[in-house]
Amino acid sequence: MEKNLAYKPKSIWDNADAKTRKEMEALAQRYIDFITHCKTERETVEYVRQRLAEHGYAEDFSGDRVMRSLRGKAIFAARKGALPLSQGLSLLAAHADTPRLDFKQRPLIEQPGVAQAKTHYYGGIRKYQWLARPLALHGVIVRENGETLTVTIGEKPGEPVFCIADLLPHLAQKQVTQPVSEAFEAEKLNIILAHSTPKAGKSSKDDAPKDPIKTQLLELLHKKYGICEEDFITAELQAVPAGPARFVGFDKAMIGGYGQDDRICVFTALEALLEAEATGRSMAVIFWDKEEIGSDGASGAASRFMQYCVEDLARAWEKDVQPSHVLLETRALSADVSAALDPDYQDVHEKQNAALLGYGPVFSKFTGSRGKYGASEADAEFFGALRGLFNGKGIAWQSAELGKVDLGGGGTVALFLAAYGMQVIDLGPAILSMHSPFELASSADLFATKQAFRAFLEAQL
Repeated sequence: MEKNLAYKPKSIWDNADAKTRKEMEALAQRYIDFITHCKTERETVEYVRQRLAEHGYAEDFSGDRVMRSLRGKAIFAARKGALPLSQGLSLLAAHADTPRLDFKQRPLIEQPGVAQAKTHYYGGIRKYQWLARPLALHGVIVRENGETLTVTIGEKPGEPVFCIADLLPHLAQKQVTQPVSEAFEAEKLNIILAHSTPKAGKSSKDDAPKDPIKTQLLELLHKKYGICEEDFITAELQAVPAGPARFVGFDKAMIGGYGQDDRICVFTALEALLEAEATGRSMAVIFWDKEEIGSDGASGAASRFMQYCVEDLARAWEKDVQPSHVLLETRALSADVSAALDPDYQDVHEKQNAALLGYGPVFSKFTGSRGKYGASEADAEFFGALRGLFNGKGIAWQSAELGKVDLGGGGTVALFLAAYGMQVIDLGPAILSMHSPFELASSADLFATKQAFRAFLEAQL
């Protein structure tokens, strides 16, 4: 009786044969290449744009496969399905931004022995995780004449990396007694950029610069890149963990790398869109910016970018249908990650409602915190239809909440989609070490998430 009636989640690995495991590893390798090279929202959106173009997507909305990029920071794509647009879209929505350290507008300073860049952290980071580790610089510098310089320094062999110094344990007696929130100050997240002074004989003592290391750095930057200190004021420069993503573990069953929240969903959603058969509603993906800081801004989910895209889509594909009706009838997956049960900190989770690595993508019926404040909660009808879809196709899935009630919480783009009246639920793989410089995901979950997204796009829910 218990065997037939009780619910017990199953690990994907238990039923994965040699062929499936080989497919998992192949997909994981492509994903590793993706997150190794796409560490900012601009790089991610450009990758998506190129992949879409290779598959016939164009910015002319009169075609069957369309896309639109918003100044390189967010991107929308849609493809005609078997059902009319009046029945809505099957939409996958993810975000391309990740926690990082941004350069301040006037970042350059000199302190004893070094020139540094002052930073302002972006998103929810644990500051100590960014100390004493190799960092790379990514971003864009726009010169006064409008020319744009794309920056990527610290990723290739032979290139220098950068870092933030950490306090040695011998002198940390006071620091170790402080709360973590006080022990690591945001204003001390200063990145070391240079150490040397101008060459001997270059200037006399009388006209020696006040800040010789900073002066030497500026001269080097001008000689190599043609930039001056004022160019930093209007630049977008981000410090991110240097180096490639990697397989983790003797069995290579996990993937470790920066920015998997939420680029693992960007990758799997894009793969699903490119592979899906046009058997259901017209399908769409949107990858936003600014989710990690509340989704505000022109490229965030709180903007009207998606609404304008749907309006143009309706005019081009079915001019008699109201865009508001399309949005109301749309079914959406807010494609975002969930927190995996941490093996060393199990006490922060309520285990029966915690996500497990390797058990498939995680449904989060609601987000928010405490009494479900700030949440979008999916209705039982939509959740039940998705459950039936995945069970019917043998796709692994699980359901979870983000930690114990009243302990914390989090948010996604789901509530911004729900504002249009559409049915939406969060779905994405579980992640260990979320928001750290080296997040961990299961290759099995990566594979199952792509399967789930594709099944959703092809279905007539």
